[in-house]
Amino acid sequence: MSKEFVPVARPHLGREEVAAAERAILSGWVTQGPEVAAFEREFSAYVDAPHACAVSSGTTALHLALLAVGVRPGDEVITVSHSYIATANSIRYCGARPVFVDIDPATYNIDPGKVEPAISEHTRAILCVHQMGMPCDLSAILDIARRRGIAVVEDAACAIGSEIQWQGQWEKIGKPHGDVACFSFHPRKLLTTGDGGMLTTSSADMDRKFRLWRQHGMSVPDTVRHSSPEVVFESYPELGFNYRLTDIQAAIGREQLKRIPGAVAQRRRSAARYRELLSGTRGLLLPAEPEWARSNWQSYCIGLPEGVDQREVMQKMLDEGIATRRGVMCAHLERAYAEPGTWRCAQAGCQPRCGCPNLAESERAQRQGLILPLFSGIPDDQLKRIASAVHRDCSARN
Repeated sequence: MSKEFVPVARPHLGREEVAAAERAILSGWVTQGPEVAAFEREFSAYVDAPHACAVSSGTTALHLALLAVGVRPGDEVITVSHSYIATANSIRYCGARPVFVDIDPATYNIDPGKVEPAISEHTRAILCVHQMGMPCDLSAILDIARRRGIAVVEDAACAIGSEIQWQGQWEKIGKPHGDVACFSFHPRKLLTTGDGGMLTTSSADMDRKFRLWRQHGMSVPDTVRHSSPEVVFESYPELGFNYRLTDIQAAIGREQLKRIPGAVAQRRRSAARYRELLSGTRGLLLPAEPEWARSNWQSYCIGLPEGVDQREVMQKMLDEGIATRRGVMCAHLERAYAEPGTWRCAQAGCQPRCGCPNLAESERAQRQGLILPLFSGIPDDQLKRIASAVHRDCSARN
């Protein structure tokens, strides 16, 4: 009998989400409306943020956040190449240029020690990523940013439920430590609405801008217009976008939010089990959780030993019914970033297609990283099966 196929991820959706979607559909209001407003209130309460604004994706959240902190054509934004391409793309949507700095190989997050040398007279913001749910070193990044008068946007796409120790207390990622935090609700995330995103901030002015821009720059939201006893004519004082979340999605998101505490606790147990099962594999780099961070373990990414072929291991595991993904991509290695001037690294004048010494850890993480299956309800026998395959394939080639 063939073994059960193990996917790399699986969204946790049930009858509660079905009922919530039905509620929104039968209400007659299916676009941005009362369910979105309720989702925003509940999300802001969960992360302890003064303001939360729902949008159509994590990418649109990043775009609006960068616009709100003042990123414009000709500016530069310091970030990592080692992230899903949406991180860098959102900078280019503003007409600005990403400046890529390397990562800490233990956490796959931006190396704070590489940030300050990358600052130029054109630097407008730092876009830091909580990669795969692991909180980055916000304290160090904010220290640099505040001293240099630079905005900080958090790409928290994967980090719902993650925590950071802040001034002696554990606080959720999403409670604004920088200027804005941006989340994604893609199916690979712990909270999914099919797709969607959220921005959190302590700035009422930024929140007002998000709400204006997400709906074409319309001066009066349609919820207000439709509920008014008098005729209301809207206006469009600013260029905006169609970045709205639907009420159907928000209704699902409200149910998903209730699952987060249990989902995070379960993933933390699974991550601890992976560490226990894989710790004896020679040359394998296991992800490290700093003492000041609590990851939600959105993904569990290991570093294969040098000399072990990533694609070969992935194919062998797939042949055995185990899905994996390569390490997080590097944007600077993609054709979309091949044209000179689309990005720069911390060293002035350096812009190779690959083999950049200033991005060596980022390139190594893509080349040697392996994301293992991790999702709500993954059974222990599957974790053992996965770990056994990794150990065998690495040991045979190491």
